[in-house]
Amino acid sequence: MDSTRVIDLRNVSIFHSDRGRSRHDDMRDELVLSDVDLRVDAGEFVYLIGRVGSGKSTLLKTLYAEVDLRRGDAEVVGFDLRRIRRREIPFLRRSMGIVFQDYQLLVDRNVFDNLYDVMRATGWSDESAIRSRIDEVLHLVNLEQKYYKMPFELSGGEQQRLVIARALLNSPRLLLADEPTGNLDPVTADGIMELFKRIAADGCAVVMSTHNISLIEQYPSRTILFSQGRIREVDMQTLLSQAEV
Repeated sequence: MDSTRVIDLRNVSIFHSDRGRSRHDDMRDELVLSDVDLRVDAGEFVYLIGRVGSGKSTLLKTLYAEVDLRRGDAEVVGFDLRRIRRREIPFLRRSMGIVFQDYQLLVDRNVFDNLYDVMRATGWSDESAIRSRIDEVLHLVNLEQKYYKMPFELSGGEQQRLVIARALLNSPRLLLADEPTGNLDPVTADGIMELFKRIAADGCAVVMSTHNISLIEQYPSRTILFSQGRIREVDMQTLLSQAEV
């Protein structure tokens, strides 16, 4: 795979099932997507759009090995998803950041500890380096004054920025975001989009699923439509005129 490429999917079929099922269970699982070809390079910003159930979240789960890849060839941040072993999955995920719509923060720990615990769990041991990196990511997301706040003391936008800070701790090559603005008001969503654009400009590819077409109009970028079990790259003006989303 090209050294600048972070996602390279070739003739991939994706089934709706969780990791741990047999790779020979195709007949018992629902085929979600077929004939998928997708390539994303470092620093690209890519939207995934389509109706609920069209396969966006399942594709994202496949990229971070929550769902097995059974057909086709795929490399993500240098890992071969057809041959990846269970013990290698944590290393795959350390090379990417994942931003969930529902935050998945540790509600019994403050902002600092939410980040600190992730760093210790992913192999950081030098206390000075840990604190320095936490300072860096909190500054990036404008939460440096919220160190000791608990998640319930943060607004929805602040919680999402904390999730983004957590995703950036290990300097990922790829950021996956599943409906990251779905629970946010328009002004707060704009702030999150500006942050994602800065992250991409710094060289980290961002792949974001969304139903918010107005955001795409405001922050235009490469757009992939999921429809009828297939994906294709689209021009938003043409898409809106066809009213497919």
